Amino acid sequence: MPREVQLRNGTVRTAIFKSPVQGKVALCGYNLEGDRQADLTVHGGPNKAVYLYPSEHYGFWAKELPDMDLPFGVFGENLTTQGLSEESVCIGDRLRIGSAILRIAQPRMPCFKLGIRFGREDMVRRFWRSGRAGIYFAVAQEGELEAGDAIELVAPDPEQVSVADVVRLYKGETTDEDLFERALKAPLSGSWKEEIRARWAERDGQ
Repeated sequence: MPREVQLRNGTVRTAIFKSPVQGKVALCGYNLEGDRQADLTVHGGPNKAVYLYPSEHYGFWAKELPDMDLPFGVFGENLTTQGLSEESVCIGDRLRIGSAILRIAQPRMPCFKLGIRFGREDMVRRFWRSGRAGIYFAVAQEGELEAGDAIELVAPDPEQVSVADVVRLYKGETTDEDLFERALKAPLSGSWKEEIRARWAERDGQ
């Protein structure tokens, strides 16, 4: 739940401080039971209802930040998973977890509150540079899920644009015209399409 954090220039409300729970958790509307967002202008809503971060990334961060304690949930994720990555799933894919079905909506663009959670001003830059963005979901079917549930792909999106592909397009790390066209057709939410289109146009104009 949101809490106030004291900073040098005042206080900030944030819900990035999360910890593991046991037992079934209901997924209704835009939230898991017991979870809220502090600033709905940039967090939460239909296309950022659930945030997933792969557990495999924790090994990378343990090497990057050897002096930090890194419990699951430290990146503000709702789900810490095993066997799923930004490379292996695509925008628009539908996944069943427990009795709920989630639709992949977009990668995460980190905000300054990640730096607050880690107590490091360079954390947003480090996170974005790593390419380990994590995955935001929309809720396609409400239900219940719990730690240990299997994750099942129930409906792949036909455009086959991975979450990692979106990040690469945004950063200008690929010049694949076919991928660019498919990304514009994929059900990619937020301002990602507009940003990718604008950056692609800038590249073509150089």
